[in-house]
Amino acid sequence: MFKVIDKSIIGADEMILNMGPQHPSTHGVLRLKIVTDGEIVSHIEPIIGYLHRCFEKHCENLSYEQIVPFTDRCDYLASMHMGHAYSLAVEKLLDVKIPERVEYIRVIVSELQRISSHLIAVGVFGLDVGAITPFTWTLRDRERILDLFEQLSGARLLYNYICPGGVMHDLPPNFISRTEDFLNYFEPKMVEVNDLLTTNKIFIERTADVGILPINVGLNYGVSGPSLRASGIANDLRKDEPYSIYDKFDFDVPVGKGDMGTIGDCWDRYWVRVKEIEESIKILRQAIKSIPKHDGDIHESRPKKIRPMKGEVYSRYESARGDVGFYIRSDGKNVPSRLKMRSPAYCNLSVLNEISSGWMMSDVITILGSLDIVLGEIDR
Repeated sequence: MFKVIDKSIIGADEMILNMGPQHPSTHGVLRLKIVTDGEIVSHIEPIIGYLHRCFEKHCENLSYEQIVPFTDRCDYLASMHMGHAYSLAVEKLLDVKIPERVEYIRVIVSELQRISSHLIAVGVFGLDVGAITPFTWTLRDRERILDLFEQLSGARLLYNYICPGGVMHDLPPNFISRTEDFLNYFEPKMVEVNDLLTTNKIFIERTADVGILPINVGLNYGVSGPSLRASGIANDLRKDEPYSIYDKFDFDVPVGKGDMGTIGDCWDRYWVRVKEIEESIKILRQAIKSIPKHDGDIHESRPKKIRPMKGEVYSRYESARGDVGFYIRSDGKNVPSRLKMRSPAYCNLSVLNEISSGWMMSDVITILGSLDIVLGEIDR
């Protein structure tokens, strides 16, 4: 997918610079091989694999239940999404129906996770362009979500909570009230971040009209999630191909409009994530209001032993970074004969050369930060 640098394209005035793999602005262990003419970038080759852990091959030697902790370690900033996406694929293979209360629990924790992930994206993006304060504020608010997850699962990063057939256990008695308290606290805080960053003159100059991603280029490279929606396409699997119970909720799909520059620029990619946080709050308030009371066994749909019939499935999920896909092939045993994961961050990173060529070296950091990649998911 990535172009290989041909030395014949390097002119007399060009040079090759390596950014990473140990670099704070590459958002993980990523190496960028950059061909530059002075300060102007002419070509970028992303070099990946430093975090490769043979995830898909490991899955061929693990039971379906044992795979759950491994999925959490792919996108470690949105572990709930990884577990949810994998569980949907296994449930599709098993053809099981999930209790309504469990579906509501999954939506609540998934949207809390989306807010948490986008807070990191927004804060780190501000840090990439030189704004330190928003980063400390978004981390402060993310900590409150991690407190909720710690009460729920005992962990603050890798939760192993959503599993095939349901969830590990029901919500703690005061979890709903604590979530409401968080939402009441958090909504005014997002206004503060907007005041500090969104309309900041320096921030706009660093991000508006920079790294423009045309719709056709995004589609050709398989870009998805906020990075594609910022180019003007209202493409969200929660709306287009509703899974779980997302068809019960009223929410909008934010898209880029070029308010500060051109549709599909870095500012739009930032702004779409900010608006998605607001939409997640809307979903959470509806889910909290409508969640059924606990009656019966919350584990009734969890099989004691997962051994699907022979067959294959492909399931899609809208994660914080985009369209996550799981392909699973079963030969009737308790371990999958093949598991393949589609990484949205991998596709989003692949477009970096297209939207960075012609920009200055300092803009590469801005463009890369606006794509919100996670190397654990890319390398797997």
